[in-house]
Amino acid sequence: MPRAMYRYTKAVLKKVSFDLQLFAAELRKAKIRLLPNELEELRIWLISWVKRHPQLTPCLSGF
Repeated sequence: MPRAMYRYTKAVLKKVSFDLQLFAAELRKAKIRLLPNELEELRIWLISWVKRHPQLTPCLSGF
């Protein structure tokens, strides 16, 4: 079940990456929902995602 939440979070983040505020809100939710090891995986994924979408860089400051 926890892996399902990780996959769901990634899918949502991909879909809302057009809007900085939505993306930031979903990242805040992810910090609450995900397990510590999943958060680390998400950080790794976020680094590569933000490289392709540099407008999202400000969202990473609190993550």
